[in-house]
Amino acid sequence: MRTDSRQLLAVGIFGGKSQIRHRIEMLLRHGRTSSAQASTTGLVASALALAALMLVSSAAPRWIAFAQQQPRFAFEVTAVKPNTSRDQPAMDFSPSGTLHIRNTPLLMLIASAYNLPFQSQRLTGVPGWAGDRFDIDATSQKDAFPAGLTSKVREERMRQMLQGLLADRFKLAMHSDMKVMPVYAVAVAKGGPKLERAKIEEKDCPEGGLGPYAAATVNSCHTFLGGRGRGLYGQAITIADMALAVANWADRPVIDKTGLTGLFHIETTPWLPMNPGPPPAEGAKGEDGSLIADMPTLPGIFERMGLKLESDKAPVEMFTIEHIEKPDAN
Repeated sequence: MRTDSRQLLAVGIFGGKSQIRHRIEMLLRHGRTSSAQASTTGLVASALALAALMLVSSAAPRWIAFAQQQPRFAFEVTAVKPNTSRDQPAMDFSPSGTLHIRNTPLLMLIASAYNLPFQSQRLTGVPGWAGDRFDIDATSQKDAFPAGLTSKVREERMRQMLQGLLADRFKLAMHSDMKVMPVYAVAVAKGGPKLERAKIEEKDCPEGGLGPYAAATVNSCHTFLGGRGRGLYGQAITIADMALAVANWADRPVIDKTGLTGLFHIETTPWLPMNPGPPPAEGAKGEDGSLIADMPTLPGIFERMGLKLESDKAPVEMFTIEHIEKPDAN
């Protein structure tokens, strides 16, 4: 990928959720001068360039980089190793800030870091080795997770730190831009929602976890179990959580337009995905013993919850991988 001075400056201005340190280091090196006169000239030129860049159309790609206004948090120690076992993937982020990832595909790591469906057209430029699995052990800096953080702030900080780890160890560089495209909107059906409230509130959610790809337990929030030929199971999830999870099996992005707030307890019967895929074998059955061929698709499952999936168009943030490398084993 060709990088010019405009792109380097854009890293600092349009930087979003990600943290990509080497782009900022390039920017700093690019701006160094060796004399007072050169420094003054450079400052004036930089100010003019910044002013010009602020006039760039909002449709321009948003470079994802380490430059952010909020304080940066990162892992102090990391170990990244390939895993070729047949163990189930596992991702655990302890309340103390220790991250343990086991046998998890690279694609799922990226999806977790950027809150994306891991089977989605929202992410392009994925390398052929994205299915390779890794073990990761990392420890956050001591002040990263003080007592009293809300679960949402904690989760966003965890994502930023995982983004930084991917940038440091996998040399991940990405950009994102907004695109208006066909989507499925989750809306409330005519008869109203038929949903069960979760037994806990957001403030009571246990610490740890990283969205729908974290290890789900009976007390976890914002995490799902389930998939093709199975039901969806969430102990305490939002409608937005559910939209993100089911987008893995839809042929379009799924967004929440219900206006419903709070946490819900979701348990559905098995269902069929909407995205193209190989048909099930004749006579194949789901986890409840029913024939897969007779299962409802996702819209039918939503109808049973007093919701509906409507075809719509909406702006969606799309992500493109510009560069990524296999990490050195250590």
